[in-house]
Amino acid sequence: MVSHSGLLTVMERAARKAGSKLRRDFGEVEHLQVSRKGPADFVSKADQQAEKTLVEELQKARPDWGFLLEEGGVIEGDPTKPRWIIDPLDGTTNFLHGIPHFAISIAVEEPQYGSGKREITTGLIYQPVTDESYWAEKSRGAWRHDQRLRVSARRDLADCVIATGIPFMGHGDMAQWTRIYGAVAPSVAGIRRFGAASLDLAHVASGRYDGYWESGLQPWDVAAGLLLVREAGGFASDFRGGDQSIERKEVIAGNDAIHSKLHKLVAGALR
Repeated sequence: MVSHSGLLTVMERAARKAGSKLRRDFGEVEHLQVSRKGPADFVSKADQQAEKTLVEELQKARPDWGFLLEEGGVIEGDPTKPRWIIDPLDGTTNFLHGIPHFAISIAVEEPQYGSGKREITTGLIYQPVTDESYWAEKSRGAWRHDQRLRVSARRDLADCVIATGIPFMGHGDMAQWTRIYGAVAPSVAGIRRFGAASLDLAHVASGRYDGYWESGLQPWDVAAGLLLVREAGGFASDFRGGDQSIERKEVIAGNDAIHSKLHKLVAGALR
Protein backbone atom coordinates (compact mmCIF):
# COMPACT_ATOMS: atom_id res chain seq x y z
CA MET A 1 0.00 0.00 0.00
CA VAL A 2 1.34 3.41 -0.96
CA SER A 3 1.27 5.93 1.85
CA HIS A 4 0.27 9.53 1.37
CA SER A 5 0.55 12.59 3.56
CA GLY A 6 -1.61 13.47 6.52
CA LEU A 7 -2.94 16.36 4.43
CA LEU A 8 -4.32 13.97 1.83
CA THR A 9 -5.85 11.86 4.58
CA VAL A 10 -7.73 14.98 5.71
CA MET A 11 -8.83 15.71 2.13
CA GLU A 12 -10.02 12.18 1.44
CA ARG A 13 -11.94 11.99 4.72
CA ALA A 14 -13.74 15.24 3.87
CA ALA A 15 -14.46 14.14 0.29
CA ARG A 16 -15.87 10.80 1.39
CA LYS A 17 -18.11 12.43 3.98
CA ALA A 18 -19.49 14.88 1.41
CA GLY A 19 -19.61 12.14 -1.22
CA SER A 20 -21.78 9.85 0.88
CA LYS A 21 -24.38 12.64 1.09
CA LEU A 22 -24.18 13.25 -2.65
CA ARG A 23 -24.73 9.54 -3.30
CA ARG A 24 -27.82 9.63 -1.10
CA ASP A 25 -29.11 12.77 -2.82
CA PHE A 26 -28.35 11.31 -6.25
CA GLY A 27 -30.68 8.45 -5.41
CA GLU A 28 -33.46 10.99 -4.89
CA VAL A 29 -32.97 12.86 -8.16
CA GLU A 30 -34.93 10.35 -10.24
CA HIS A 31 -38.01 10.94 -8.12
CA LEU A 32 -37.80 14.69 -8.69
CA GLN A 33 -37.73 14.61 -12.49
CA VAL A 34 -41.52 15.09 -12.61
CA SER A 35 -41.19 18.64 -11.30
CA ARG A 36 -39.80 21.44 -13.45
CA LYS A 37 -38.65 23.44 -10.44
CA GLY A 38 -37.88 20.60 -8.08
CA PRO A 39 -34.75 18.97 -9.51
CA ALA A 40 -32.80 22.19 -10.05
CA ASP A 41 -33.62 23.47 -6.58
CA PHE A 42 -32.77 20.10 -5.07
CA VAL A 43 -29.43 19.85 -6.85
CA SER A 44 -28.53 23.39 -5.80
CA LYS A 45 -29.13 22.39 -2.19
CA ALA A 46 -27.14 19.17 -2.64
CA ASP A 47 -24.27 21.20 -4.10
CA GLN A 48 -24.35 23.73 -1.27
CA GLN A 49 -24.61 21.05 1.40
CA ALA A 50 -21.62 19.17 -0.04
CA GLU A 51 -19.60 22.39 -0.02
CA LYS A 52 -20.64 23.13 3.58
CA THR A 53 -19.52 19.65 4.66
CA LEU A 54 -16.16 20.04 2.91
CA VAL A 55 -15.51 23.48 4.43
CA GLU A 56 -16.43 22.31 7.93
CA GLU A 57 -14.20 19.23 7.73
CA LEU A 58 -11.22 21.04 6.22
CA GLN A 59 -11.48 23.99 8.61
CA LYS A 60 -11.25 21.61 11.56
CA ALA A 61 -7.91 20.36 10.27
CA ARG A 62 -6.46 23.64 8.94
CA PRO A 63 -8.37 26.51 10.63
CA ASP A 64 -6.09 29.28 9.29
CA TRP A 65 -6.29 28.30 5.60
CA GLY A 66 -8.49 30.19 3.15
CA PHE A 67 -10.86 28.85 0.50
CA LEU A 68 -11.76 29.48 -3.13
CA LEU A 69 -15.19 27.86 -3.58
CA GLU A 70 -17.50 27.40 -6.54
CA GLU A 71 -20.59 28.24 -4.51
CA GLY A 72 -19.29 30.31 -1.62
CA GLY A 73 -16.62 32.38 -3.35
CA VAL A 74 -13.56 33.39 -1.35
CA ILE A 75 -13.14 32.77 2.37
CA GLU A 76 -10.07 34.66 3.49
CA GLY A 77 -7.40 32.89 5.52
CA ASP A 78 -3.84 33.63 6.56
CA PRO A 79 -2.26 34.92 3.30
CA THR A 80 1.06 33.27 4.16
CA LYS A 81 -0.62 29.85 4.34
CA PRO A 82 -2.04 27.61 1.60
CA ARG A 83 -5.67 27.77 0.56
CA TRP A 84 -8.20 25.19 -0.60
CA ILE A 85 -9.71 25.32 -4.12
CA ILE A 86 -12.94 23.30 -4.13
CA ASP A 87 -15.65 22.17 -6.53
CA PRO A 88 -18.17 20.28 -4.39
CA LEU A 89 -20.09 18.89 -7.38
CA ASP A 90 -18.38 18.93 -10.76
CA GLY A 91 -20.89 17.61 -13.26
CA THR A 92 -23.99 19.24 -11.80
CA THR A 93 -25.99 18.79 -15.02
CA ASN A 94 -25.18 15.08 -15.05
CA PHE A 95 -26.29 14.85 -11.41
CA LEU A 96 -29.52 16.68 -12.20
CA HIS A 97 -30.37 14.26 -15.02
CA GLY A 98 -29.51 11.10 -13.12
CA ILE A 99 -26.29 10.47 -15.07
CA PRO A 100 -23.75 8.85 -12.70
CA HIS A 101 -20.72 10.89 -13.76
CA PHE A 102 -19.78 13.64 -11.30
CA ALA A 103 -17.03 14.31 -8.78
CA ILE A 104 -15.72 16.31 -5.85
CA SER A 105 -12.48 18.18 -6.57
CA ILE A 106 -10.17 19.54 -3.86
CA ALA A 107 -6.80 21.20 -4.47
CA VAL A 108 -4.24 22.87 -2.22
CA GLU A 109 -2.65 26.05 -3.56
CA GLU A 110 0.51 27.16 -1.73
CA PRO A 111 2.23 30.56 -1.85
CA GLN A 112 5.73 30.41 -3.31
CA TYR A 113 7.83 32.51 -0.99
CA GLY A 114 9.82 35.25 -2.68
CA SER A 115 8.05 34.98 -6.06
CA GLY A 116 4.58 36.23 -5.18
CA LYS A 117 3.13 33.31 -7.13
CA ARG A 118 1.00 30.40 -5.96
CA GLU A 119 1.31 26.76 -6.95
CA ILE A 120 -0.98 23.71 -6.78
CA THR A 121 0.85 21.13 -4.67
CA THR A 122 -1.85 18.60 -3.71
CA GLY A 123 -4.99 17.44 -5.48
CA LEU A 124 -7.82 14.98 -4.91
CA ILE A 125 -10.70 14.06 -7.22
CA TYR A 126 -13.32 11.73 -5.74
CA GLN A 127 -16.09 10.11 -7.78
CA PRO A 128 -18.79 9.10 -5.28
CA VAL A 129 -20.74 6.69 -7.51
CA THR A 130 -17.73 4.52 -8.44
CA ASP A 131 -15.88 5.22 -5.16
CA GLU A 132 -12.76 6.10 -7.16
CA SER A 133 -10.26 8.41 -5.48
CA TYR A 134 -7.60 10.05 -7.65
CA TRP A 135 -4.85 11.95 -5.88
CA ALA A 136 -1.50 13.59 -6.49
CA GLU A 137 1.16 15.37 -4.49
CA LYS A 138 3.90 17.42 -6.10
CA SER A 139 6.92 15.23 -6.94
CA ARG A 140 5.17 12.11 -5.56
CA GLY A 141 3.27 11.01 -8.64
CA ALA A 142 -0.43 10.52 -9.37
CA TRP A 143 -2.50 7.66 -8.05
CA ARG A 144 -5.92 6.02 -8.13
CA HIS A 145 -6.20 4.54 -4.63
CA ASP A 146 -2.81 2.76 -4.40
CA GLN A 147 -2.29 2.27 -8.15
CA ARG A 148 0.29 4.52 -9.82
CA LEU A 149 -1.12 6.43 -12.79
CA ARG A 150 0.63 7.10 -16.08
CA VAL A 151 -0.65 9.01 -19.07
CA SER A 152 -1.32 7.11 -22.29
CA ALA A 153 1.72 6.01 -24.30
CA ARG A 154 0.06 6.50 -27.71
CA ARG A 155 1.97 8.78 -30.06
CA ASP A 156 -0.27 8.90 -33.14
CA LEU A 157 -3.41 11.05 -33.03
CA ALA A 158 -5.15 8.57 -35.34
CA ASP A 159 -5.13 6.06 -32.45
CA CYS A 160 -6.30 8.52 -29.80
CA VAL A 161 -9.55 9.26 -27.99
CA ILE A 162 -9.66 12.93 -27.01
CA ALA A 163 -11.98 14.49 -24.41
CA THR A 164 -13.44 17.98 -24.52
CA GLY A 165 -16.21 20.17 -23.18
CA ILE A 166 -18.81 21.67 -25.50
CA PRO A 167 -20.12 25.22 -25.02
CA PHE A 168 -23.81 25.44 -24.14
CA MET A 169 -26.44 28.03 -23.40
CA GLY A 170 -24.71 31.12 -22.04
CA HIS A 171 -21.40 29.34 -21.46
CA GLY A 172 -18.32 29.23 -23.65
CA ASP A 173 -17.33 30.40 -27.12
CA MET A 174 -19.14 28.19 -29.64
CA ALA A 175 -17.42 29.73 -32.67
CA GLN A 176 -13.96 29.10 -31.20
CA TRP A 177 -14.88 25.54 -30.15
CA THR A 178 -16.27 24.76 -33.61
CA ARG A 179 -13.02 25.87 -35.27
CA ILE A 180 -10.96 23.69 -32.91
CA TYR A 181 -13.28 20.72 -33.31
CA GLY A 182 -13.02 21.06 -37.09
CA ALA A 183 -9.25 20.84 -36.82
CA VAL A 184 -9.05 18.01 -34.28
CA ALA A 185 -11.90 15.65 -35.25
CA PRO A 186 -10.55 14.52 -38.65
CA SER A 187 -7.22 13.56 -37.03
CA VAL A 188 -8.35 11.37 -34.10
CA ALA A 189 -10.07 8.04 -33.40
CA GLY A 190 -12.81 9.65 -31.33
CA ILE A 191 -13.92 12.65 -29.29
CA ARG A 192 -15.82 12.35 -26.01
CA ARG A 193 -17.79 14.88 -23.95
CA PHE A 194 -18.82 13.58 -20.53
CA GLY A 195 -19.46 16.84 -18.70
CA ALA A 196 -17.05 16.91 -15.75
CA ALA A 197 -13.67 18.56 -16.36
CA SER A 198 -12.09 17.20 -13.19
CA LEU A 199 -12.82 13.62 -14.29
CA ASP A 200 -11.67 14.36 -17.85
CA LEU A 201 -8.27 15.32 -16.45
CA ALA A 202 -8.22 12.34 -14.06
CA HIS A 203 -8.90 10.07 -17.04
CA VAL A 204 -6.05 11.69 -19.01
CA ALA A 205 -3.78 11.04 -16.01
CA SER A 206 -4.88 7.40 -15.91
CA GLY A 207 -4.51 6.86 -19.67
CA ARG A 208 -8.22 6.34 -20.30
CA TYR A 209 -8.20 9.42 -22.52
CA ASP A 210 -5.16 10.21 -24.64
CA GLY A 211 -5.72 13.96 -24.60
CA TYR A 212 -8.10 16.77 -23.70
CA TRP A 213 -8.90 20.35 -24.57
CA GLU A 214 -11.41 22.81 -23.16
CA SER A 215 -11.87 26.53 -22.52
CA GLY A 216 -14.11 28.61 -20.28
CA LEU A 217 -12.95 26.69 -17.21
CA GLN A 218 -12.88 27.91 -13.63
CA PRO A 219 -10.01 27.26 -11.17
CA TRP A 220 -12.06 24.75 -9.15
CA ASP A 221 -12.78 22.76 -12.33
CA VAL A 222 -9.13 22.05 -13.12
CA ALA A 223 -6.78 22.80 -10.20
CA ALA A 224 -6.56 19.22 -8.90
CA GLY A 225 -6.74 17.65 -12.37
CA LEU A 226 -3.83 19.68 -13.78
CA LEU A 227 -1.59 18.38 -11.00
CA LEU A 228 -2.76 14.82 -11.62
CA VAL A 229 -1.85 15.01 -15.32
CA ARG A 230 1.58 16.48 -14.67
CA GLU A 231 2.38 14.02 -11.88
CA ALA A 232 1.30 11.16 -14.18
CA GLY A 233 4.00 12.21 -16.64
CA GLY A 234 1.80 14.32 -18.89
CA PHE A 235 1.79 17.89 -20.09
CA ALA A 236 -0.93 20.49 -19.48
CA SER A 237 -0.88 24.01 -20.88
CA ASP A 238 -3.05 26.87 -22.02
CA PHE A 239 -3.88 27.22 -25.73
CA ARG A 240 -0.68 29.20 -26.28
CA GLY A 241 1.43 26.38 -24.87
CA GLY A 242 2.18 28.28 -21.66
CA ASP A 243 1.51 27.48 -18.00
CA GLN A 244 -1.38 29.90 -17.54
CA SER A 245 -4.24 27.37 -17.77
CA ILE A 246 -5.97 28.59 -14.63
CA GLU A 247 -5.51 32.28 -15.44
CA ARG A 248 -6.55 31.92 -19.10
CA LYS A 249 -9.32 29.38 -18.32
CA GLU A 250 -8.16 26.93 -20.99
CA VAL A 251 -6.40 23.57 -21.07
CA ILE A 252 -4.68 21.25 -23.50
CA ALA A 253 -3.48 18.00 -21.88
CA GLY A 254 -1.87 14.73 -22.90
CA ASN A 255 1.48 12.99 -23.06
CA ASP A 256 4.37 14.94 -24.59
CA ALA A 257 3.68 13.86 -28.19
CA ILE A 258 -0.11 14.17 -28.10
CA HIS A 259 -0.01 17.47 -26.22
CA SER A 260 2.34 18.87 -28.86
CA LYS A 261 0.16 17.67 -31.74
CA LEU A 262 -3.06 18.91 -30.13
CA HIS A 263 -1.46 22.26 -29.40
CA LYS A 264 -0.42 22.59 -33.05
CA LEU A 265 -3.99 21.86 -34.22
CA VAL A 266 -5.57 24.23 -31.68
CA ALA A 267 -3.12 27.04 -32.44
CA GLY A 268 -3.73 26.59 -36.16
CA ALA A 269 -7.49 26.71 -35.69
CA LEU A 270 -7.28 29.95 -33.71
CA ARG A 271 -5.06 31.87 -36.12
